[in-house]
Amino acid sequence: MMGRKPSKNLNLPVGMRARPRGQKVFYYLDRGGRPRVEIPLGSDYVLAVAEYSRLLQDVKAPVGGLFDDMAKRYEREVIPTKKPGTQRDNLRELEALREFFAGAPLAEIKPLHLRQYMDWRPQWGQIKAKRINEQRAKDGMAPVKIPPLGGNVRANREKALFSHMWNKAREWGYTDAPNPCAGVKGYRESGRDVYVDDDLFRRVYDAAVQPLRDAMDLAFLTGQRPSDALKLTEADIKDGALWLRQDKTGTPVRISIEGQLSNVIERVKARKTASKVRALALVCEANGRPLSARALRTMFDDAREEAGIEKSAFQFRDLRAKAATEKDMTEGIGAARDQLGHSSEAMTRKYVRHRAGKLVKPTR
Repeated sequence: MMGRKPSKNLNLPVGMRARPRGQKVFYYLDRGGRPRVEIPLGSDYVLAVAEYSRLLQDVKAPVGGLFDDMAKRYEREVIPTKKPGTQRDNLRELEALREFFAGAPLAEIKPLHLRQYMDWRPQWGQIKAKRINEQRAKDGMAPVKIPPLGGNVRANREKALFSHMWNKAREWGYTDAPNPCAGVKGYRESGRDVYVDDDLFRRVYDAAVQPLRDAMDLAFLTGQRPSDALKLTEADIKDGALWLRQDKTGTPVRISIEGQLSNVIERVKARKTASKVRALALVCEANGRPLSARALRTMFDDAREEAGIEKSAFQFRDLRAKAATEKDMTEGIGAARDQLGHSSEAMTRKYVRHRAGKLVKPTR
């Protein structure tokens, strides 16, 4: 927390900052770093100093802490600074890491133990299911299905999270040991090699309820991720276009409202007008309320099952790849990149080419 000597608020403890906001002054604990992290302490000076003292005990934690100390502080201070989707992912990843590393002294964690974790991780789903079934048996309930071995991709994400946690622990003084993730290979990942053709799309679409049809149309015609398609509202319609900022990357995208997209939006508006509840969201349930991600997943699973299609053959997220591939075929890779909001054509080319195969002309 070192920095330049303060010239005002000299009554504050080292690292404590005062920020006037209107008629009130709010206090923060300055953690430093890049980007700078400031932890809110509230507007009551006495309570703020008390909270400052409590947090400062963690800052002075000696080398030789436990994994649990590192995980607890990371969950409290770092995860809340991330985007909502990343927060949810990190909390799930922490659950598995805690199962394996709970109680382990940081000084004793070596690359060997990360390798052992990667080998153990595919069994975690089965371990959890068996524990749930033990409790359900005691409660007189039917058991849940034991999943197959899996989770290799999640193991890679969890190793990446562990690595970031370790680097933070070094900053906090919990350990001065090298990062044990260095040199530990993750599992090889292969992207989905699925192209949803029009026939497959139509089979699920025909089995879908109207809110799901609206979601499928908007996701495909805009080429956006499921979360971005669901958050579209009437307020995003400006100057004949849909204006949005992608959740994952923060990339701004404008999509001209014309052709089939124009027809879909008019259809959605007309259906919403007949509802007693009128939400701004474009994709709404039959009761007029915005369609949630969970409800979308349930509706899509039901429609896909009714259509007799395997989960591996068609997932809702595949609509973004379908949109990009067809845009590439008709208007070129540059247009596909712009629609997806990618930063480079190389990223888009890798994303769409393997979905349907590159369209080429015959030799003669």
